[in-house]
Amino acid sequence: MGAPPSPAADRALARPRRRPLAALAALVALVAVGAAVLFDLRPPAPRPADAPAEEFSAPRAYAHVQHIAERIHPAGSPANDAVRAHLEAVLRGLGLETEVQDTVAEEAGQLTGAAGGATLARVRNLVTRLPGTDPTGTVFLVAHYDSVQSGPGGNDNGAGVGTILEVARALTSGPRLRNDVVLLLTDAEEACLCGASAFASDHPLAAGRGVVLNLEARGRTGPVIMFETSPKNAALVEVFGRGAPHPVGTSFAVEVYRALPNDTDFTAFLDAGFVGLNSAYLDGGAIYHTPLDTPESMDRASLQHHGDNALGLVREFGRTDLGTLRAGQDATYFPVPGGLARYPGVLVLPLALLALAGVLVLGWLARRRGRVTVGRLVAGFGLALMPIVVAPLGAQLFWAGITAVRPGYAELLDPYRPTWYRLAVLAIAAAVLCAWYALTRRRVGPAALAIGGLAWLALLGVLLAVLVPGGAYLATLPALAGALAGLVAMAGRLDGPVPVIAATAAAAVAVVVLLPTVVLLFPALGMAMGGVAALFAVLLGLAVLPVVDLLHPQAGGQRGMVALRARRLGALPAGAAALAAVVCAGIGLAVDRFDAAHPASSHLMYALDTGTGQARWLSRESAPQPWTAGYVAGPVSVADDFPGIGRAELLGGPAQATELPAPRLDVLADTTTAGERTLRLRLTPQRPVRLITLHVDTATATVRTAQVAGRPVPVEPRDGRWGFGVVFHAPPPEGIEITLTVEPRAERVALRAMDASDGLDELPGFRPRPPHVGIAGSHTSDLLAVAHTYPL
Repeated sequence: MGAPPSPAADRALARPRRRPLAALAALVALVAVGAAVLFDLRPPAPRPADAPAEEFSAPRAYAHVQHIAERIHPAGSPANDAVRAHLEAVLRGLGLETEVQDTVAEEAGQLTGAAGGATLARVRNLVTRLPGTDPTGTVFLVAHYDSVQSGPGGNDNGAGVGTILEVARALTSGPRLRNDVVLLLTDAEEACLCGASAFASDHPLAAGRGVVLNLEARGRTGPVIMFETSPKNAALVEVFGRGAPHPVGTSFAVEVYRALPNDTDFTAFLDAGFVGLNSAYLDGGAIYHTPLDTPESMDRASLQHHGDNALGLVREFGRTDLGTLRAGQDATYFPVPGGLARYPGVLVLPLALLALAGVLVLGWLARRRGRVTVGRLVAGFGLALMPIVVAPLGAQLFWAGITAVRPGYAELLDPYRPTWYRLAVLAIAAAVLCAWYALTRRRVGPAALAIGGLAWLALLGVLLAVLVPGGAYLATLPALAGALAGLVAMAGRLDGPVPVIAATAAAAVAVVVLLPTVVLLFPALGMAMGGVAALFAVLLGLAVLPVVDLLHPQAGGQRGMVALRARRLGALPAGAAALAAVVCAGIGLAVDRFDAAHPASSHLMYALDTGTGQARWLSRESAPQPWTAGYVAGPVSVADDFPGIGRAELLGGPAQATELPAPRLDVLADTTTAGERTLRLRLTPQRPVRLITLHVDTATATVRTAQVAGRPVPVEPRDGRWGFGVVFHAPPPEGIEITLTVEPRAERVALRAMDASDGLDELPGFRPRPPHVGIAGSHTSDLLAVAHTYPL
C-alpha cells in the first residue's frame, strides 16, 4: 500500500494540461445544480389579496389565521368555542351546510395518555360536505382548530385551518368536482387526537373511507413537506406528483416518520383504514407550542405553499377515480428541480444490487488496467469509512459543547436562529472530509479512494433497501451514477473531456439526490441530531470526490514536490472549513442570545393534595435554569401522589398550599354480584379545568371492565400503585359518568381523582418569569393539578 504508484498508474491518472479550467467548469456546473435544487425547495411567493377567485391567496387565508389565533384556545375552553363559532360562520357564509359533531371519543394512535390507561375527550368537530357530480369516493381535507394551552397556535394549527377556509372559498368559486369533498376541522388534536378519532370511527360520512389530506405545522417557516403517507402509496404519490404545484416530499421522510412515536390527526385515519397524505412545514421549531406561536410569527410564503398544494391536490383527487388509489406497493420518490422523481418500490432492491455490482466491476476493471492495486482498493475502502464515522460524531460533540455553553438549548426543539449552527455542522463535515482526503490521497491514490467511497454508498444502499426501502435511493442512485461514470471514463482517454463530463454528471446526480435531504434534515430533526445531516453531507462529499480531485496538481516528473503541493492544497480547504466551523459557532452564540423576543424555555407545574394539605412545585427540566431552580431542587417521584401527571420522576420542591377544591366524586350506584363490585360514579370538576382523571389503587381492587360517558374503554393496567386510569380532556361542567366493575382486594376501594387547569400567576409564592424566560412548549407547562383520594 505504501509503495509509489507505477509509471502506468501515473499515466492513467494524469490529467489534461488545462486541468484548472476543467475543474472550474465542473465546479460551476455543480454549484448551478445545487442552486437550482435549493431554489426549488423555497416556498412560493404569496399571491396578493386580490388574486383571482379560483386561486389561493396567503393574505386572504392569513386574515382567518389572525382570528383563529387571537387567543390561546385549548379544547373545551370558551376561547375554543369562539373560534369554532367563527369558523362555522365563515363556512356558512360561503353557502356551505356545516354541522357540529358533538360527542365523546377515545384517543387514537400510539400515544400514552397523561396517566396511562384510557384517554378520552369531549369533542366538537366542524364538518362540511361539498357534493361531487359523479363521486367515486370522498376527499377529506383535515386540520385541527384547537391550540395547546401554552400558545395561541398561529402556525399549529391556524395555518392548516386558515388554508382550508381559503381552499373552501376557491372551490365554491369554481365548478363542482367529480368526487365529494369533506372539509373537517377537528377538535382536541393536541389533547389526544380524539376529534379525528371520533369522526373516523363514528361519523356517517366516514363510512365509505376515502383519501385524507391532513394539514399541519411544526414551526413557523420553510417548505411544506409531505412527510407521511398511508401504506402502499404508489398511486397516491403519483397523484401528489402531478397535482401539487410545489411537491416537496421524500420516501425517506415517510420511513423515518413511521419509525417515530409521533402522531397527528392523520394517525386516527390510518388506524381506521383511510388512505392519504400528511403535510407540514417544520422550520422555526423553537416557537412550537409556545406563546410565540402567533400569527405574526408565520412566514406567509409557507402559508402560500400549504394552500397551493392543498388546493391543487383537492382538485386532482377530486377528478381521480379514488378506487384506484390502493396500490400494491410503496413508491420511492424525492424532489428534483421542477417536480418529483418517483419509481416503483419493486425496483429498490434490484437497483441497489445493480449499484453494488457496478462498483465491484469498476474496482475490478480499474485493477485490471493497472490504475489501482488490490491493496490500494482495500485500503481505499477501509479508509473511506473514517469520514462517515468521524463527521457525524464531530457534529454531535459540537452540539454537546454548544449546549454546555448555553444549557437553555436543551429545552428547545431547535435554536431560534439555527442557521449559523447548521453551517457549522456542514463546515465540520467538510473539514473532516478534506482533511481525510489530503492525508490519504497520496498514499492510497484518488482512484482507490473514489471507488472506496462509492463502495460504502452501494453497501448502504443495499442495507437500506432491505431495512428502510424508502431511503435506499439516497445511497443507491449516487453509487450507481458514480460507478457508471467511472466505467465511462475508463472506456475512453483519461486526458480527454469524457472523464470530466462523466464525473461531473455523476456528482450532479448526488447533489440532486442528497442536497435536499441534508437541508431538510436540519429542521426535521433539530440540532440535537445534527450528526444525521453531517452523515449525509459526507456521503454527498464522497460522491463528488472525482470532481474534487480535479483541483489537485497533475502528477509529473518532480513527484516529491507535486506530492507536497498536493498535500498543502488539500490541507487548505480542511483548515478553512475548520476555521469556518469555529467562526459560525461563534456567530451563532453571538446572534442567538436569549432575550424577551427569544426567551429561554422553562417548565413548571404546581400539584396540591387536598387530603394531606401538601403542595409542591414540579419541573421536567433536566438541568433547571436559575428561574426554575428557585422552585425545585432534587428529583422527586409523583407516581403515587399524582398519577395523572404522567411522569414518575421530576424535579420538585415545596410549595405553599392554596385553597383549591379537588374534583368531586359521587357514587350513583354500588352493587356487588358474584364477588365483583360495580361502581357507577360521577366525577365532577369544581372549577374550570382542562382535564380530569381517576385512578384505582391496585392494592384495593382489580378493574375488570370500565365505561366512560357510556363508552366501553379498554382495561390496560400499568405498573405501579395506580394501575387503571381514566383521563378525560375538556370535561363538561356537569362532570362525567364512569362505571367500573372491580374485583375487591380490600374492604374499601381507593380511588384517586385529579383535575388540572392552566396558569400559575395567582398561586402564593409564584414569581413572574423575567422577560428573557419563556414557557416550554409542553402539554404540562404551567399545569395546576389538584388531587384527592376517595375510599369507597
